[in-house]
Amino acid sequence: MFFADILETEGLGNRSHLAGGTRAAVVVDPPRDIDRVIAAAARRGVRIAAVAETHVHNDYVTGGLELARLTGARYLVPAGASVAYARVPVADGDTEEIDEGLVLRAVATPGHTPHHTSYVLEENGRPVAAFTGGSLLIGNVGRSDLVEPRLTEHLARAQHASARRLAAELADDVAVMPTHGFGSFCSASQADGDHSTIGTEKTSNPALLQDVETFVMELLAGLDDVPAYYAHMGPANAAGPAPMDLTAPDRADAGEIARRLSAGEWVVDLRNRVAFSKGHVAGSFNFEVEGQLATYLAWMMPWGKPVTLLAESAMDITRAQRELARVGIDRPAAAAVGSPADWTSDGAPLASFPRATFADLAAARGRAEELVVLDVRRDGERSKGWIEGSVHIPIHQVHQRADEVPAGTVWVHCAGGMRAAIAASVLDAGGRDVVAVDDGYAAAADAGLTLVAPAQH
Repeated sequence: MFFADILETEGLGNRSHLAGGTRAAVVVDPPRDIDRVIAAAARRGVRIAAVAETHVHNDYVTGGLELARLTGARYLVPAGASVAYARVPVADGDTEEIDEGLVLRAVATPGHTPHHTSYVLEENGRPVAAFTGGSLLIGNVGRSDLVEPRLTEHLARAQHASARRLAAELADDVAVMPTHGFGSFCSASQADGDHSTIGTEKTSNPALLQDVETFVMELLAGLDDVPAYYAHMGPANAAGPAPMDLTAPDRADAGEIARRLSAGEWVVDLRNRVAFSKGHVAGSFNFEVEGQLATYLAWMMPWGKPVTLLAESAMDITRAQRELARVGIDRPAAAAVGSPADWTSDGAPLASFPRATFADLAAARGRAEELVVLDVRRDGERSKGWIEGSVHIPIHQVHQRADEVPAGTVWVHCAGGMRAAIAASVLDAGGRDVVAVDDGYAAAADAGLTLVAPAQH
């Protein structure tokens, strides 16, 4: 009897898979922190016989090369992928025996990338699970614009054909087990559920319901900004990533933190946004360790800039270090544990700013206060409606475009509060008076704020 386990990497919105039988297994699209994968295989009591990549990833650093090296597994990489290391090149129809009665079959599914390959697990000749990477996702498909702008439409058409090939060749009860779609920006949209089958996708997936022209038009129209760090992931994966180094960073005292801030380096406070707003080291930025830390910090921070981490506990530093290494930010320059009082020199004042709700914003507007409403949601979110009179700068552009924010106290909002806190910390570090709106966007209308619908614009 086969098994297929999901290994979540929630901060990046991805999944890896460990699948096999009683003695051996394959790992599909492993994360860089392969200790998790090895532990999962040990719990199952199986040997990792093969490691399979569906494509050269654009959103995280793979652990596949190191996992194959440590375990002696065969490293399956699509033949069309240009990589600098030895691997087993796989083409459409190639098979790999995983365990007795279990075979992995490669299916060419270009679209997310030109060389994208899905893998179908067959038990005694019957397909039981499809590891679809960035091809057929739950309720959608992987985006087609991550390789080269000139190829985007061509790959969108290929994505449509690949999804339909999988649906045509596989029975309705075959499990669909994608890598992307759970928060990753590699997905055209996000999954509505955790599990799916070919039959379920036939009733809900646009690629299987729409004609190719409608599908391509809507897919391309819905594409949003690509995280800036993606530009560094593909080359790192093609070159062959180094093993992850999780040794503890050097500890920084208050004097070193001040020196690093003076040098223009990034000092990142990992505490929750409530604690940060009440008191923090002036000039530091707030990226909650409980939020999408790797995605937003890697997106906003100039690539290669030294980063110092501040946290309440060593456990939070360790967790953040692991998450950042998954996207190629390998070694924090330094770290400190404790509270803001520990991170500042004697007598140095702490910075702070208020938090508020949309009802508070409506009340402040009613008092005719001089204020600016800054919307830091993504373009796709903004296009569905916005607060009348608000200024729009997506969160990942705030650091570079802070000088575009008009004069006055800046009330920053997003859809829920996390991104508003990040943006507020960036503006606060730059000397602006800010208020972080820590509230769900649905409350804006209830608070009496006037919302502009796209058709009214």
